[in-house]
Amino acid sequence: MTSAPGFKTALPIDSVLQDLLRALEDNANAVLVADPGAGKTTRVPLALLDASWRGDCKILVLEPRRLAARAAARRMAEELGEKPGETVGYRVRMDSKISAKTRIEVITEGVFTRLILEDPELTGVAAVLFDEFHERSLDGDLGLALALDVQSALRDDLRLLPMSATLDAVGVADLLGAAPVIASKGRSFPVETRYLGRSTSERIEPQIVRAIRQAVEEENGSVLVFLPGQGEIKRTADLLDGKLPANCQIAPLYGGLDAKAQDAAIKPAAPNARKIVLASAIAQTSLTIEGVRVVIDSGLARVPRYEPQTGLTRLETVRVSRATADQRRGRAGRTEAGICYRLWDEAQTVALPEAEAPEILEADLTGLVLDLAAWGTLDPTSLSFMDAPPAAAWNEAKSLLSDLNALDNAGRLAPAGKALANLPLHPRLAHMLLEGIARDLGMTAALIALLLSEPGLGGRDPDLRSRLRSLRNDKGQRARDGRTLAARWLHQAGGSGSDIDPESAGLLLALAYPDRVAQARGKTGRFRLANRRGAELDIGHALAAEPFLTVADIQGKAANGRIQLCAPISREDIEDLFNEDIIEEDEVQLTAEGTIKARRVKRYKAVELQSFVVQSPDATSVEKALVDEVRRRGAARLNWSKDQQRLRKRVAYARANGASDLPDLSDTFLGETLETWLQPFLAGITRTSAIDVAVLGNALSVLLPFDAQSRLNALAPSHFTAPTGRKVPIDYGAEAGPTLSIRVQELFGTTRHPSVCDGKLPLILELLSPAQRPIQITKDLPGFWAGSWKDVKADMKGRYPKHPWPDDPTSAEATRRVKPRGK
Repeated sequence: MTSAPGFKTALPIDSVLQDLLRALEDNANAVLVADPGAGKTTRVPLALLDASWRGDCKILVLEPRRLAARAAARRMAEELGEKPGETVGYRVRMDSKISAKTRIEVITEGVFTRLILEDPELTGVAAVLFDEFHERSLDGDLGLALALDVQSALRDDLRLLPMSATLDAVGVADLLGAAPVIASKGRSFPVETRYLGRSTSERIEPQIVRAIRQAVEEENGSVLVFLPGQGEIKRTADLLDGKLPANCQIAPLYGGLDAKAQDAAIKPAAPNARKIVLASAIAQTSLTIEGVRVVIDSGLARVPRYEPQTGLTRLETVRVSRATADQRRGRAGRTEAGICYRLWDEAQTVALPEAEAPEILEADLTGLVLDLAAWGTLDPTSLSFMDAPPAAAWNEAKSLLSDLNALDNAGRLAPAGKALANLPLHPRLAHMLLEGIARDLGMTAALIALLLSEPGLGGRDPDLRSRLRSLRNDKGQRARDGRTLAARWLHQAGGSGSDIDPESAGLLLALAYPDRVAQARGKTGRFRLANRRGAELDIGHALAAEPFLTVADIQGKAANGRIQLCAPISREDIEDLFNEDIIEEDEVQLTAEGTIKARRVKRYKAVELQSFVVQSPDATSVEKALVDEVRRRGAARLNWSKDQQRLRKRVAYARANGASDLPDLSDTFLGETLETWLQPFLAGITRTSAIDVAVLGNALSVLLPFDAQSRLNALAPSHFTAPTGRKVPIDYGAEAGPTLSIRVQELFGTTRHPSVCDGKLPLILELLSPAQRPIQITKDLPGFWAGSWKDVKADMKGRYPKHPWPDDPTSAEATRRVKPRGK
């Protein structure tokens, strides 16, 4: 392999650089698919420096993570014999190295979003390279959609180049207008895979420790270990203490570390030393850690899952996809042949999902909706997204932004929304910062925004006040950089000052998370949030006994998660902040004995602020409580009389046979509409047992007025008038259909079968003996007279000789009596 002209070392990507350059000479867009180890991240931007279309403009290289951005910039600068900040620089949150000489700028996807929103023309930018686009982050998808919009409307000379090792090249190429696809093979060495299995009954950390010790004993070289997150990394490091050879250096690597610690983790091990890198997903792509030839994969990852119904994003530990597992495995073969230990059984690999879902399908879209509103777009389908934002999350985001007064009634950006959009923060935090400035709490709000945006700063105490104090006193570089960034946000929002008031943390959090104000309930440590979700705090923590909290972070199941970060808030502050949303109402409940129990409650959403017993509760509240109890029990358990039940069955039969204009009196419908038909008749009633036949009769008379009753009587009469003049009830609840049970003698002389529904539907006749016992069931009375009557007569005449049994019942007189004496 020979190196491309101008480069010292040869890389696999070199063989396609000329094809890529030609593609971008002839087209505005291209797609690059390059295997891991090909060198696309560091070689392609340098190769594009001499492109004629670049002029003196910059090339932007987008990376999903800060660590990868800094590492890529550093390696490209080394290739040029320079330091970062000269020809090649980088810009990430809390750190940047750029200058007037910089022509390749490596930035995170989030930084690019801010840049393009502030300068839609991308002045001075010749090309945007989207590295590791297969990760499909929300910022990455948004950045490409906005860049395509700019390209079509303002900058037809702008070059766009998505790059990845595992990209849906056809789908991305189609999105970019049938862009050419350039493919390169990587420089990957063979990797042997060894399956260790995993026990679900044991924590992952001890199993990882055993795997590390096995790998250190069996193989040489440094080891890269993939764990779900920071907690598992720290626990694994603690368990490894004193259990490895002296030449093994443990190096944690996760997003919460400062830049210096992250950079140290990816540097080659010292001579004669071995590095054990305990990493989160941060090390999956865009990084080559020199000396690593062994990978240990837990098979787990921690991913955010957004719940639109609660407005919360929770972290969930899940199994990785096959694509991610293959990427992790490939890290062992970047510089030489390697080994990958997997903590699962080989047969389980096929059961792994093929790939992770794009973040846009599972994320909180509040920031996206605000960014698009600032862009002037109300409809996300007007932009070129790989996947459309889900409607539920989109609508939830719009609702929250409306609550923050960021959007007007038409969904357009309101003045308050413009102020939020100008800040590089989640809209909730931007709102908190602006409101904090108005309350002379600007710096405190800015530092809270920092702590919520940068996990790991300020420690791990669930009490936000403690983290604020820790951040204020922290002398470390990451803390100093964070405080500088917070001050920049404060200045950008129009605020000033440096004083910090940790005791205002709960109030400020409530401005960001009004739905997460929480009230203590029941046992110490248990809380109910304003959004009705339950949450728990360790009973041993001092805040567990607080009457009210504002919760910033919850993890675990939606019904009852664990509080990770919160601060106390007073009832007075809740009442002051949310005065317009606080209501007072009588809360009435029925006791098990059926009596009324009433309280007057003052509440903010689901948070009860104050209550006291009420002796004479509001009549409407009592009626509502009765209705709620009836609904709980079901309409079928009301005290219906037999006549009322028969009436409802008649209506149901008529409706089922074409009379859909009659009212629905089914249990289901009545249970759903209690407020409409029953509540108006509950005045003065204080227990469900008092909802008697009279009350129900009055309600039914309104549901079924005179004209409807007349129609019902015509279609489904309650009784059949026998030739004898007797009115015999019709059973409309019988399983086989409307049934008439009648002594056979009462139908003598009847030549047409009785029917209902305008003669369309025959009644089922249950013909009875003089002793009221069934002797025949028929739907064809004339047929019965002409057929089996002869046999029935012969049998019955001997049993009941005093009753008439004529040879021709059609000509006989109907009767309820025995034969006259002597006949």
